[in-house]
Amino acid sequence: MPPSTCLRSLSQLSLDASTHRSIVPRLLHPRVACFSTSATHYAQAPKKKGTTAAPKKGVKSLNTKKGKQASGGDSGKRPAQGERKALRKRIVLSNNNALEVSSLKDLSKESAFSEQNEGQVMGLPEHVVDALRAVEAFKTTQGWSLFRRPAVLMRKEAIQVAKLFKEVEDSASGQQKKTLRRILSGERMSGKSTLLLQGLTIGFLRDWFVISLPEAQDIVNAHTDYAPLPKSEPMQYTQDTYTANLLQQILKSNGSFLESAKLITKPDLPLPLSAKATLKELVALGIANPEVSWPVFVALWNELSQPGRPPILLAVDGLSHMMGDSKYMSADVKPVHAYDLTIIRLFIDHLSGQKQLPNGGIVLGATSQSNAPTSPALDFCVGVAEAQQKTPDNVPQWNPYKKVDVRVMEALKDLNSEKSDFDVIKVGGLSKEEARAIMEYYAESGMLRHQINDRFVNEKWSLAGMGNIGELEKASVRLRL
Repeated sequence: MPPSTCLRSLSQLSLDASTHRSIVPRLLHPRVACFSTSATHYAQAPKKKGTTAAPKKGVKSLNTKKGKQASGGDSGKRPAQGERKALRKRIVLSNNNALEVSSLKDLSKESAFSEQNEGQVMGLPEHVVDALRAVEAFKTTQGWSLFRRPAVLMRKEAIQVAKLFKEVEDSASGQQKKTLRRILSGERMSGKSTLLLQGLTIGFLRDWFVISLPEAQDIVNAHTDYAPLPKSEPMQYTQDTYTANLLQQILKSNGSFLESAKLITKPDLPLPLSAKATLKELVALGIANPEVSWPVFVALWNELSQPGRPPILLAVDGLSHMMGDSKYMSADVKPVHAYDLTIIRLFIDHLSGQKQLPNGGIVLGATSQSNAPTSPALDFCVGVAEAQQKTPDNVPQWNPYKKVDVRVMEALKDLNSEKSDFDVIKVGGLSKEEARAIMEYYAESGMLRHQINDRFVNEKWSLAGMGNIGELEKASVRLRL
């Protein structure tokens, strides 16, 4: 024990003896302060963040590990192929938070032609919704996800489309069955795609055979494979993958008819098919084997052209994409015209009137103002047809110094004829009565919390550009949300 410590202990013992206290605890626990500097001396210096030692001379080192800062924190799973596109194109047709409208009535086969439905909101039956979803009739820009279930406003243009179906069915009893051709035109967000959807709905309700091209841009943008059609003059091109997908849509939407209908003709196909097969088996053959999808589609079209088959509804959205060159290239590195693609060629032949539907039907095309290339020929022909409806004496004349696609002008020449089955349906703004009906539906669904009176209807109708239904929905429902 060090001397200083011993002296302090002896002095403490004498003090404790004088006060008659116990000295045992003091001896067992002496007051000693021990410390050491060895731990600090031998400790390693802390490393600075973000710095690493320089590599030794002649040694190659590569740090491939990514830390949390480099990877942005906890890295999640990378989205699978096509997952982002599926999320972008996802269609939601039901909102459980919206109220159910008890007064909403469904369209039916009997009420599809009723003019009493004009100005009313009608619901879409469940089986028709499934068929419309199969043909991709619903668009992501439409407000289906705001309401409890899909419903449409039977505006005056919708009643006009319904009359076309009735006219074709009435002509079926005679010898000459009509083929009516219409183009839906109008300003942006005026409801052209929704009106086309209403035409598809009536077609499904009336048991027509429906073939719909949901977006013409997908056919001409060179995002699918193509190949020249053998022995075609002039040269045409098939799109096997797109045609197989189209056959799959046809099978899902017209499955009941295809399952019950039997083959009448003897199609010449590269693959064997039973003579007593149904049309469903024929379509399934083209779906399972995309390389023969176009011959299968031609065989299906020949079957639909036989007597006793139902009328056909041919519909397309985004008509402007068809009126010009496509993004495909020919063997001599020149743009392939859209009319030289077999699917578009079929549609244009019937839209122009060059071919008729043997069992009657309707060819319906909708233009687009949101996503459409410039087509001077289409714009001019549609403008002339609209002018003839309003002021027949004041029809615009073509500017000879403007470049025009001759093939498009030739296909649409009957659009300017007064005695033709080819016409334009101008989709304008809603009337104030129609605007009130759709706003009352918004209020009953719980999406519009305001008293629907004349002052409120006039205000929103004016803000929506004199009844533009897209702007009306935005001003009354979407902006509030």
